[in-house]
Amino acid sequence: MSIDRPVPVPRTAVPLGISDPVEAARAELKAALAAIEVKANVPRRASDAVDRTVHDVRAKAQANPAAAAAAVGGVAIAVGLAVWGIVRAYTR
Repeated sequence: MSIDRPVPVPRTAVPLGISDPVEAARAELKAALAAIEVKANVPRRASDAVDRTVHDVRAKAQANPAAAAAAVGGVAIAVGLAVWGIVRAYTR
């Protein structure tokens, strides 16, 4: 059973089958501007990267809770030593 539904076209793609040159030019310009916006939107790209990293870290933490606890402890020790070193250097 096959239902003919139109396939969604990404914002950065030009739809096929446009025969009017003006409409084709408009579609190409729209796709180019969308592609530039996707590439130039650094805060959104950074947010997406952080979301992916958080998801990966949570998955790894659920798979191996002991390693996650050890990593948290190691980070806490490293931050504590860094703060201690900065305070010690400042007070001398």
